[in-house]
Amino acid sequence: MEARVAVDGGSATRKFLQHHHSRTPPPPAPQPQPQISQIGTVPQLLAGGIAGAFSKTCTAPLARLTILFQVQGMHSDVAVMSKPSIWREALRIVNEEGFRAFWKGNLVTVAHRLPYSSVNFYAYEQYKSILRSIPGLDGQGANASADVFVHFVGGGLAGITAASVTYPLDLIRTRLAAQRKAMYYKGIRHALHTICRDEGFLGLYKGLGATLLKTSSVNFAFGYHKQYIMYSCSYTSLFGAATFPLDLVRRRMQLEGAAGQARVYNMGLFGTFGHIIRAEGLRGLYRGIMPEYYKLGHFFIFLF
Repeated sequence: MEARVAVDGGSATRKFLQHHHSRTPPPPAPQPQPQISQIGTVPQLLAGGIAGAFSKTCTAPLARLTILFQVQGMHSDVAVMSKPSIWREALRIVNEEGFRAFWKGNLVTVAHRLPYSSVNFYAYEQYKSILRSIPGLDGQGANASADVFVHFVGGGLAGITAASVTYPLDLIRTRLAAQRKAMYYKGIRHALHTICRDEGFLGLYKGLGATLLKTSSVNFAFGYHKQYIMYSCSYTSLFGAATFPLDLVRRRMQLEGAAGQARVYNMGLFGTFGHIIRAEGLRGLYRGIMPEYYKLGHFFIFLF
């Protein structure tokens, strides 16, 4: 009798467990993870180039005013120069050269953006691969400082490489934008041919040292990240004020011997700094900085 009760109790227990199990709701099915779209290399380069070209075109009038102010005093007596005025210079451009003259050299700027972004992106990937092949920088062991170092150095070297490869376009842009009524250079191809004929091939690289110093200071400060191509133009403008003296020296060195004019700075980068300070004072290193501030306001609006 006792054994029978035990068997019946075991059978009842099994039935209870089966009934309880049948009422337990099944576990929820795993939700599909949202697919995060990854932008390919070519679309990213195109997007960066188009964004850079658009922003540069919008600020081209201010950029040309900056260049015109920067080269004041280069071939004239500083003592008799009038106080620079953005509105006075803008009216002079409209009256003497026409409204379209605000965009002198902008075509070269637009042509410069895509190869610059492409070289920058490709060089960064190559430098990153080289750096991560070094023991201790390969990312093993979740070393955060090593990863920061790779981005830091890779981004800086990529910026220097891109600036060096595309520098002739930057120099031509400066010379086209600095022209007033007399058109010595009639376009990109004519400027390229004329500079090589009058100044030799190395004439296309005047002021490269100042450019690389400015580029490295900005790029090493930020390193590189996935949105660098999209915002490189904005970063350069954001910290353009801090590196403005380098930009002014670069512009003046780019115009050395342009259109057959006499050379003014034959003493290298630091000698040029000293020459400008002696002739124009410290304020001479900041000629044309006000249009640069207006450009900063444009980029904040463009970003946000």
